[in-house]
Amino acid sequence: MAGSGASPHSPDSPHSPDSPESPTARAEHFIWLTARVLEQRRFAFHFLGGDADAVETALGAYEGDDGGYGHALEPDLRGPVSQPLHTAHALRVLDSVGRLGGRRVERVCRYLTEVSTKDGALPALHPSQRGYPAAPFVPVVDDPPSALLTTGPVVGLLHRNQVWHAWLFRATDFCWAAVDALETSHPYEVEAAVAFLDGAPDRARAEPAADRLGRLVREQGLAVLDPARLADWPLSPGYAPGEHHFPHDYARVPESLARRWFTDDEMRSSLGHLEAEQQEDGGWPIRWRAWAPGTALEGRPLVTIEALRTLRAYGRSIG
Repeated sequence: MAGSGASPHSPDSPHSPDSPESPTARAEHFIWLTARVLEQRRFAFHFLGGDADAVETALGAYEGDDGGYGHALEPDLRGPVSQPLHTAHALRVLDSVGRLGGRRVERVCRYLTEVSTKDGALPALHPSQRGYPAAPFVPVVDDPPSALLTTGPVVGLLHRNQVWHAWLFRATDFCWAAVDALETSHPYEVEAAVAFLDGAPDRARAEPAADRLGRLVREQGLAVLDPARLADWPLSPGYAPGEHHFPHDYARVPESLARRWFTDDEMRSSLGHLEAEQQEDGGWPIRWRAWAPGTALEGRPLVTIEALRTLRAYGRSIG
């Protein structure tokens, strides 16, 4: 580029992979190299002063005519059809840029009403996925039961953003009953329960429920408390080799109720492990099973953005 000074690939360029780089700068190179447009826009919003409008525009490409979201927004589900998991993902994106409200969320709530089970909650996978590729660990069934895995994060986010819709009443009741009934669980379900409890309006009920859930996590070894002894911690049934979960996976921000489950030393160790997981290319790895070529490629930018956001939330230096 004549007359522009330093080449964007020169050692003096602020975005050059050859210059001394912070974790964020290294991740930025990885994002531009590998990420979908949505994750590029999200990275720019969170770390480069980008605009929320650009994130909303990119997210809109995944929106269906029914108000839900599809088109592999959640990489483990392929195809165009809207799904609760995709829609929960979309709500997390909107929440992260301060746009969880307005007519778009009204459309989402209508979609949630249409795909809910008889008890007013969400299935993990709607049968409309049949005929399109999906991860083998997310089976398609004709009459799926309600799942805390999908319902909890959606209900928690909507409450936290003071969204009120008729769908929320029965869905909230389902989440309370599901959380209260947990005696054994697995990490992703616990994460969903935390997402619900962190947003639940009834704080007097949420805090003791979270305390009980934290005891369950520790008793059942669902969080690796010493990353140096990783092999000593069990994997949940059906999880991939290395698909462990750590304190920072449950308490992604210090304000989460799950932060109380872990000592300061345990959290420091967890965050140190998260920092060390950044790979040579600047991205973080996925820990779940990569069952198709695109799922790892699309999943790594997602976990990279979340890793940086978690580290920053705890005051770690990311550049």
